[in-house]
Amino acid sequence: VLDKLKMASALRFGAVLRRGLCPSVVVARRGYSNGADRIPLTFASPTQAFYDNVDVKQVDVSSTTGNFGILPMHVPSIAVLKPGLVTVYEEDKTVKYFASSGSVSINADSTVQILAEEAFPLEQLDAQASRQGLEQCQQQLASASTDAERAEANIGIEFHEAVIKALES
Repeated sequence: VLDKLKMASALRFGAVLRRGLCPSVVVARRGYSNGADRIPLTFASPTQAFYDNVDVKQVDVSSTTGNFGILPMHVPSIAVLKPGLVTVYEEDKTVKYFASSGSVSINADSTVQILAEEAFPLEQLDAQASRQGLEQCQQQLASASTDAERAEANIGIEFHEAVIKALES
């Protein structure tokens, strides 16, 4: 029933536009990037700035609503980063970072700002240390007696699993 209502509403809106009954309505269109433009990227954590308004071809991020790529002319958006990869496609190379959390802002002028609570180039991370951290957090979860202890252990598990996944990609 809800789908039928949505369809009927969409059809009525289309009819209004075709008849010119609502001349003040402007329909904006965004297309796919033709690859000629670049994205001015600013990407930083509290301890390090990785990019400061540097033109790049594409950026891929992990957000709480899913992983997505950002190209020039991307729809303006704001997203919350989850622990995972931030992949930057420069002119002649691809650079991967791990971000623990943060935010990404995509603006109408194609500028992108990524502010991470913690971020590191992927080559600085140690898979073995993360596996050990994962084991410790799983043990903490098994022995947790309070909600706070369980929450802390689950956050650690999520973090270490994301690091391991990023290093294996």
